[in-house]
Amino acid sequence: MNVASSDDEHYLLPVDDEHQYDDLDDGMLALSLALTHFSTQEDRYIRDHDLKVRAFEALQDGKDKNGNSGTNSHGKLLHRLRRHSVIDLPTHHPHPLVATRSKHLPGSQPSEYTNALPEEYPSSELVDLYEKVKMCLDMRHKYMDLSLQRCELDNPKNHDKWEIYPPPPKPTYKLKNKFNQLPGQHTEEDDIDMNKFPMSDVNANDRFELRHNDQDVYEVIDKTTGEPISSAPSLKEYYTDLNKIARISSDGPIKSFAFKRLEYLETKWNMYYLLNDFEENKQSKRNPHRDFYNVRKVDTHIHHSACMNQKHLLRFIKYKLKTKPNEQVIFRDGKLLTLEEVFDSLKLTAYDLSIDTLDMHAHTDTFHRFDKFNLKYNPIGESRLREIFLKTDNFINGKYLAEITKQVFEDLENSKYQMTELRISIYGRSYDEWDKLARWIVNNKLFSHNVRWLIQVPRLYDLYKKNGNVTNFHQIMVNLFEPLFKVTLDPKLNPNLHIFLQRVVGFDSVDDESKPERPINAKHFPPASEWDGSKNPPYSYYLYYLYADLVSLNNLRSALGYNTFVLRPHCGEAGDPEHLISAFLTTHSISHGIRLRKLPFVQYLYYLDQIGLAVSPLSNNALFLTYDKNPFFSFFKRGLNVSLSTDDPLQFSYTKEPLIEEYSVAAQIYKLSGVDMCELAMNSVKQSGYEASIKKHWLGKNYMRGGVAGNDIEKTNVPDIRIRYRDETLQSELSLVEYYTSLNKERI
Repeated sequence: MNVASSDDEHYLLPVDDEHQYDDLDDGMLALSLALTHFSTQEDRYIRDHDLKVRAFEALQDGKDKNGNSGTNSHGKLLHRLRRHSVIDLPTHHPHPLVATRSKHLPGSQPSEYTNALPEEYPSSELVDLYEKVKMCLDMRHKYMDLSLQRCELDNPKNHDKWEIYPPPPKPTYKLKNKFNQLPGQHTEEDDIDMNKFPMSDVNANDRFELRHNDQDVYEVIDKTTGEPISSAPSLKEYYTDLNKIARISSDGPIKSFAFKRLEYLETKWNMYYLLNDFEENKQSKRNPHRDFYNVRKVDTHIHHSACMNQKHLLRFIKYKLKTKPNEQVIFRDGKLLTLEEVFDSLKLTAYDLSIDTLDMHAHTDTFHRFDKFNLKYNPIGESRLREIFLKTDNFINGKYLAEITKQVFEDLENSKYQMTELRISIYGRSYDEWDKLARWIVNNKLFSHNVRWLIQVPRLYDLYKKNGNVTNFHQIMVNLFEPLFKVTLDPKLNPNLHIFLQRVVGFDSVDDESKPERPINAKHFPPASEWDGSKNPPYSYYLYYLYADLVSLNNLRSALGYNTFVLRPHCGEAGDPEHLISAFLTTHSISHGIRLRKLPFVQYLYYLDQIGLAVSPLSNNALFLTYDKNPFFSFFKRGLNVSLSTDDPLQFSYTKEPLIEEYSVAAQIYKLSGVDMCELAMNSVKQSGYEASIKKHWLGKNYMRGGVAGNDIEKTNVPDIRIRYRDETLQSELSLVEYYTSLNKERI
């Protein structure tokens, strides 16, 4: 029986009937897998002895009724007993289901997607390991379901009736950059009409009431029932779950188990790629029009204040210095200063400025020095220039930053196939930050089909406390979330903020992860209002309150038909491994995640639940981990949901297209094929927060179905053979979890 029907339909190569597997082969394979716990000498002895016994039994049973010896049958039997090696390149290879089916296995075998079982006769230890994996996955799913982050369809913006304004552009692209043209030489596009943005007349204050619970977490009370519409886990429950997973991940046997599974996945990929590279390229070449350059790719991790490259910023500064030298730009030392006066105080002219003078690129002096890296945001090392050119809230109301942002938008729109999700800061120092940011976005009409926004929340409580901006940690959460609850209940309170939130996809938590943290006392979990000391809360504490308030906010917005948000923090770049466990429980996806290389069990969990990782190898190379040691390629081979992102083009990139630069460097270092690059681009679109109607245009109308059924090679340029391999490998691992956790320990 040929299990693999054709090269196009299955990633396994076809073979002839002479090398088919039968029940005897299956038993031998399962037995060999069960013997992995013996030494090499014991394993060889058992194999040889078993072959002799089976050969002798075959000779006794091979005689026909006339007493003739079954010599031919014996020869065929010995041929079948020989295990096929990889080097043989057989012309038939069984499906994983056939290779592992055994009538001796206890319990019920899964009907499909079954992989080679770790043990033919499962030990209680193995079952216990898989039960721990299942328990951790169930905990994450509970947290994701409460916050509406698990399923795309939980977000109203992914429904068919969701209206997007400004609408996506027509299937054409601009041939000219209007910023390089003289006035009147380019055709103006339709201007954005603020009256066309979807607005709601619903005032839900008569239906819902806002209050804090005893953990200082926002709760939305339904006035008809008097009960909250949602409830997040308490701080104690959260830390109990967090510590439970931390204890499991540090256990020796489970680390060894996870490491072996990950090594198996990587080895399986190597075998797949060896046998199917040619077939992938053949299918990709047959696909008309589409290639790496014209598949959609999203930069899912890029900071707005560093979204331009150095040359772009330098030209802009020179241009303003030459054309608007007398414009008042800053209030310093008790007087208003013009742009020319600012540079005179620095003893610089426009001619003196260069990339080297600007000194914003992260060179070797920033490695493991995050403090020096933060100083690179100051042009020429001057904070006043950062305030003038890279801030939204300044004396000129962020006019210069809005102009350069529009130029970045124009470059993206010209490229057509590159999208970004810009991260812009809300600090939580004052209550009116949301109003100022929304007014800046709307008044400058910073809307583009190629851009969505994330809100990054710096973990700087200790600095705000020292400066007297806040009295306790709870005040930061109030400044961060209360304006969102109020505008959700009544959009007319702040129409600008309501409009801006339609383009916001989620929240981020940013700062130096390598900072030492104060651990939480296991006997006392202080609520936010009681955290009033000078020390900064740990990463896990920040993440809990961001998550817990999002639970109520998302459920309220979903009930009223507004888009919801996800939590996508910086995580696993450096610092305590506990950060990755906190993110596993509370977040949709993360940026960086390179510390997973030190945590095999947590990495295996990230693989099983396909948690998105936006990795930035060029950024890591300058700050924490050299390029040759970056685990990105290992993650990719094992099947983790990874994509490439730029982080800070201002500090790390040299070209006008930083995302293409990131892909090109990775392709050269890791020898990525065109199919690999297209798969990474597809992953970036899936990880992004773009609306489902747009993703359907980019990936295919059935992309939510997953697997081959959800793949459209004409959109993604990823062959079905690659998608089938990824999907079947993942389903094999998940089926093992289900199979072993379903076994009754008493029968073992």
